[in-house]
Order: sequence, then structure tokens, then C-alpha cells
Amino acid sequence: MSERQFNIICGHYGCGKSNYSINLAMEMAKEGRKVMLVDLDLVNPYFLSSGYKDMLEQNNIKVIAPLFANTNVETPALPADLNLIFETDMDVVMDLGGDDAGAVVLGRYASQIAAIDYEMTYLVNKYRNLTSTVDDTVEIIKEIEAASRCKATKVINNSHLKFETTFKVIEESVEYAKGVAKELGLPFMGSTIPDFLLEDEDVKKKVETSEEIYFPVKIYVRAPWE
Repeated sequence: MSERQFNIICGHYGCGKSNYSINLAMEMAKEGRKVMLVDLDLVNPYFLSSGYKDMLEQNNIKVIAPLFANTNVETPALPADLNLIFETDMDVVMDLGGDDAGAVVLGRYASQIAAIDYEMTYLVNKYRNLTSTVDDTVEIIKEIEAASRCKATKVINNSHLKFETTFKVIEESVEYAKGVAKELGLPFMGSTIPDFLLEDEDVKKKVETSEEIYFPVKIYVRAPWE
């Protein structure tokens, strides 16, 4: 087993951080790793990754969530056991809120995180408001970095239109994501693709023969009305 992993997933509102975080945690657990998912989204009550706590725990993933998450309390509070992320030998996947609240919380622990060999993935979505251009998307990560006092280390393209996503939608976002990575001087790791698209044999063949890198993801996170 390789050494401990500490993954911070950040990005703008609605880019798909919670869904990606769950996918990453589930994949790591399947590899036999001991995983802790930390939910630092203190604002959006509909897309908290901790809303899938039962499923995650059934897969041996420990969940640290805001107090009163997924209740009728308007503003969830900081998890009381957040310090556990520095006291455990478990791998960590941290779902950072899309606004400054989660990033500011992370900033409180900047000195401790600086001592860790962490990865901070900037998840980008070309089809979200305020991140449709490279320049706008670059500005968002600068704000997150300033608030969190942590630096992004890589870029992953998570551009999608929810269940209206097609392979063409993803293809047409790749150059945008590469442009963001180039502007930031960060490695571009590839693009996610909803696994339901791979049920189409033509799409599956395109993905398998493409020079681009694609990561299949399951759609776990849904709004209450979906």
C-alpha cells in the first residue's frame, strides 16, 4: 500500500465537487484503502456529499460532515471532529465548499496542511455561470487559494450539463480546461465522463481510442427534484 493520500477538491458552485469527491472516495475504498471523506460545504444544503453518508459508510468510508447537515437548520456548523484529519492514518478526500466559507475554514489549518504532501484538485466546468471563460475560471481559483491559503496542484475538467451531457459537450470543453491549466501553470489531468454515456458503444469506442484522458464517474449527487 502506498503512503497516505490527502486530496482537496475545490471549484466554483455547481462544478460537481461533491459528486467527484464521492467517486474518488469510492474508488480509493475499492482499492482497499482506508478513506475519510470530509465535507466542508457549509452553504449548499442540497449537494452535501455527506447526504450519502449511509452509502459511503457501507463502503467503509468514514464521513466527517458539518453539524446539522441535511437538516432544516439553515447554516450548518463546522464539524467538531475536523482535527481528526491530522490525527489519522486514513486517506482524506476533502469536498471544499464552492464559496469562501469552506475555503476560509481550510485556511485556519493552512500551516498543518502545508506540512502534508497534499493534492488540491481544481475541478472546472465550462458550462457554469462565472466559469465559462478561461480568465473567469482562473480568477475563481485565485480567490479560493487566497481564502484557503493553499495552492491548487492540478486541473481536472468536469464540464457537464447534468443529464443533458453528451460526449460532444465534453469534447468541446477540453481545450477550455487545458487553457485554464496552462494559464495557472498546472498539469491538466484529463476529463470526467458520466458512466451512462459509456453505455453507447460508439461513445465507448471514441473514449478508448481518443488521445485525451477520460475518467468515468457515476452520478451519485442529485437535487431533491431529480
